[in-house]
Order: sequence, then C-alpha cells, then structure tokens
Amino acid sequence: MKLLIASDLHGSAYYCRLLLEAFRREAADRLVLLGDLLYHGPRNPLPREYDTKATAAMLNALAPQILCVRGNCDTEVDQMVLSFPVLAEHSILSMDGIEIFAAHGHHWGPDNVPPLQPGSFLLCGHTHLPVRRSLGTVTYLNPGSLSLPKEDTPHSYMTFENGSFFWHELETGTQFQPLP
Repeated sequence: MKLLIASDLHGSAYYCRLLLEAFRREAADRLVLLGDLLYHGPRNPLPREYDTKATAAMLNALAPQILCVRGNCDTEVDQMVLSFPVLAEHSILSMDGIEIFAAHGHHWGPDNVPPLQPGSFLLCGHTHLPVRRSLGTVTYLNPGSLSLPKEDTPHSYMTFENGSFFWHELETGTQFQPLP
C-alpha cells in the first residue's frame, strides 16, 4: 500500500488542486493529512487562493481514501463541512511491519514524544518544515507544508511505500532531501 502524506493546507484551493494532482500522479492508495486543513490561523498570511468551501469540496470527493488527524487550526466547525473524520488528536498506523504515530505536532511532536516502541516513526506537520531526524530510538518525520512552507523549503508532501519514506516537491513530484 502506498500513502501520500501531507500537512498544513490552510484553506488554499490552489494547493489543494496540486495535492489532488500529486495523489493521482503518485497512484497512492490513501491520503494521510496531518491537520490544519481549512483555516489559515491568526499567525499565518492568507495562502494563495484561500477558499475554504472549494478546499472542503475537493477533499470531500476523496473522503473514503483520507485518514486525517486534527491540527491546531482545525475545529468542530470544520468537521461540519468535511465528510471524513478530522478531530482525532492522533492515529497509529502499522504498515509493512512499521509503527507510525501520526499527529499534527502541536501536542505530540519532537519536543513531546509519545511512548513508542523502538524503531517507530513519529509523523507530524505543524512546523511547515520538511524534516527527518533521529530522536533516539524513534525517527521524527515531517512532510513540510503544502501551502505555507518556511525557511525557503519547497511546497511539499511525502510518500510511504515498501517501508520507505520520500519527500517530494508538490508541483513536480521531484524527490528531495529533508532537513536533518
């Protein structure tokens, strides 16, 4: 099974369209969203083509294929317009013999690691930076941000297939190396 993993869309219809193109291009089976889907938050600028209704409609079309966790900008009101669960604080995936703890990153994250088995992966968004870093016996992974990347990193997502994670530029799908 192939996963496409993304975070921090923040209501951008433009980057949502690119995400759906990437999902088709990658021929992924599931779309894992790490929160902050519709609202941009008070600290962020408005992303390109900020349109929460259009963004929700595009995501709802893929509802059966989406696994989502709640970001710090996601609320009960967002759940009212989205056709898939968005309010879980975390999810635990077991794939290819690998345990993956998925969260947005504002509660559980690299500074507050949940109790995980050695060799597990902690998958978070929130910082808007694509990262792969060892935290002792756990590896922290962040796909970066779809709509509002920071520190001159690309608009990005990750894929997971056959036990390996890869980072991709959103527009082209080109692989790149994340920050350490």
